Amino acid sequence: MTNEHQSNYDIIAKTIRERRAVKKGYNDKVVTEEAVREILDDARWAPTHGMREPWRFIFVSKEEQPAFARQVAQTYPEELQENRENFLNEPSAFLVVVMQKPEKQKQWDENFGATAALIQNFWLLAWEKKLGVVWRTNPHIYHSEVKDILNIGEDERVVGFIHLGYFDEAPEAKDRTPIDEKFSSFKGS
Repeated sequence: MTNEHQSNYDIIAKTIRERRAVKKGYNDKVVTEEAVREILDDARWAPTHGMREPWRFIFVSKEEQPAFARQVAQTYPEELQENRENFLNEPSAFLVVVMQKPEKQKQWDENFGATAALIQNFWLLAWEKKLGVVWRTNPHIYHSEVKDILNIGEDERVVGFIHLGYFDEAPEAKDRTPIDEKFSSFKGS
């Protein structure tokens, strides 16, 4: 590996290792649609089988967030609605990631893998801009009323609500299992 390639590798590896889920502690800097679009423009280069690009996105700005949070919270039982509305008003913005649902399981798996890869690309690029990200899969992403609120088609599914907000202090790192504990080599008979 040349020095230039090693240097690029080191930069990418450092970003991967330092990236965190930023779940709270957002500052007052506004997350703009333009900033999200700029990151998505690079993140969309994720691997995608058959060039299906099975994703689409719905941006919810801070301005629209209170009404959106109230509508989504109302899909929960009454005793949970206030909690869920408060929870949904914590981030500075949302990016709802939607995936096409093909009929064949193989293509479904490929679409989900591609969409997850795109989300990881988005997360890494956002991290470099001090834009905090956490990929949430709370129960509301499966609720038919939330799909109606977001105009999600029958052939689509919500992959997650990406909570967004700029941050001043990164969350602490959490250890990972050593790769030796998760790796084996196939030995044929």
